[in-house]
Amino acid sequence: MTKLSDQGPMITGRRNGGPLENEADYFYLSPICGQPVDMQDLSQVMWHDRPVHYRLEIDGRHH
Repeated sequence: MTKLSDQGPMITGRRNGGPLENEADYFYLSPICGQPVDMQDLSQVMWHDRPVHYRLEIDGRHH
């Protein structure tokens, strides 16, 4: 299983517009593996954009 820390440092995205009121709105469920994806971390978004992938092991990568 690929670990989140294997993806390297967090690539921080910037939202077009103001911040969201609800922290949960920064996440979506991957339609491929069903894992929640933090849209503020572009490395997670790019991983889950692949047509074939497995869930990332969340392992405490520091931002």
